[in-house]
Amino acid sequence: MKISTKGRYAMRLMLDLALNNTGAPISLKDVARRQEISDKYLEQIISVLNRAGYVRSVRGAQGGYLLRKAPEEYTVGMILRLTEGSLAPVACLDEGDDINCEKREDCVTLILWKKINDAICSVVDHITLQDLVDWQREKNGDYVI
Repeated sequence: MKISTKGRYAMRLMLDLALNNTGAPISLKDVARRQEISDKYLEQIISVLNRAGYVRSVRGAQGGYLLRKAPEEYTVGMILRLTEGSLAPVACLDEGDDINCEKREDCVTLILWKKINDAICSVVDHITLQDLVDWQREKNGDYVI
């Protein structure tokens, strides 16, 4: 599994909104400048996040974006699945796909792929946006008490 720039930038965008939350909307241009990401590309990503209800858009001169929920309510897995789709390492593990593999019943490697998938899910589904905020603040010496 390889996460595309869309998934990585969505994580950076959501983390930026969480880190810089003062209650006022945050402009996409400010996020783009801080993250050194094209604002045009961020517009595409924020559109996906907005449609899914992860962020709230505020119009006007002082407008921008805010997280709809508290950072602890978003997992890394939620954000990555929204922007990347399935995180499964092989197609036969994709949920909802009707993969018709004649070797599925006898496939020993399926056990391997399932274990890898379980490990990935165990990590991304148990790390929240708040965890990332806390790690970033620790890294910068801004300890949260």
